[in-house]
Amino acid sequence: MATSLHTTPAQADQRPRPAPADALSLDARLAAVEAAMTVTLDQAAVAHEVRTAYLHTAPVDLADVVTVPLTPTPPPPPRTYPTPVAALLERARHRMEARGWCAGAAVDEAGAVCLIGAIRAEAGTEASLAAAAASVLLDAIRRRFGDHIDSVPAFNDTCSSGRTPARILVEAAAMADARGM
Repeated sequence: MATSLHTTPAQADQRPRPAPADALSLDARLAAVEAAMTVTLDQAAVAHEVRTAYLHTAPVDLADVVTVPLTPTPPPPPRTYPTPVAALLERARHRMEARGWCAGAAVDEAGAVCLIGAIRAEAGTEASLAAAAASVLLDAIRRRFGDHIDSVPAFNDTCSSGRTPARILVEAAAMADARGM
């Protein structure tokens, strides 16, 4: 079936019609589009302000949020061993770690302590308890480093840092506890 180039009246009604003469002029349509765009841009500006409001807050000074004591206090010594000599050796290790380790003196000008200085400071007036702790400590030193070590102060002065003396205090405390001291 061939199609003709002529249209029927029913087909003519389906074609778009030009705007009537009373339709808006070009200037009026441009003004309406501009008003609609202004409303859309205003809405977008408000949405942007809402999404980025947190960026405009004043920075927080950590000094106002984080507070610590003006003078730090060391944690209390642990209470692992129930026996008196082992507990004394453990407190001596804690004192050495808190105050620092020194060699050549029982206590230096900064307050750091050597092995014997830490034991004496923790024992207080109990000289027999300090002597028992020093004896166990010398046993632990000799067990680990050999019988050629003459005394606890001699061993302390051969160390180059406080790590080894602190470790030997831990071992001595375990030995004293195993002995029931």
